[in-house]
Amino acid sequence: MSALGLVLVGLVIAVGLVGILLPVLPGGLLVFGAIAVWAIIERSTVGWVTLGIAAALFVAAEVIKYTWPVKRMRAADVRMSILAIGAVCGVIGFFVIPVIGLLIGFVLGVFAAELVLRRDLRRAWVSTVHALRGVALSVGVDFTGALLSAIAWLVVVTVW
Repeated sequence: MSALGLVLVGLVIAVGLVGILLPVLPGGLLVFGAIAVWAIIERSTVGWVTLGIAAALFVAAEVIKYTWPVKRMRAADVRMSILAIGAVCGVIGFFVIPVIGLLIGFVLGVFAAELVLRRDLRRAWVSTVHALRGVALSVGVDFTGALLSAIAWLVVVTVW
């Protein structure tokens, strides 16, 4: 692959990593997709092995990011229906206040739903904090998987 091609793949990987932290784009999928395009163009054993590593990290991160936070939130008695309400409010908030509205809408949605459900201000806030921790854990797992894939690609490109 040409130098320009490598730069473009690197830029897409960087955009994917930023897309995980600022949830506008499917970041993990962008990182994996960029590495897949690179491997397809390279058509070498090293490229396919790198793609295999990236695929394994992507799948592992996807499984963990959905199971680990959910398990923790169930232990904290945060209902999935409350999280769904928070997610809907987050999407609405995203369009009202771009990017930051996602977080604001999610927090307000979870808090308001918990407050209506439990009628306890303190419990509603505790549930909201648990939900935020779950989201942060999910983003952290997704970012870690994508970053490890990016590092594997970068090591192969610079060493190979």
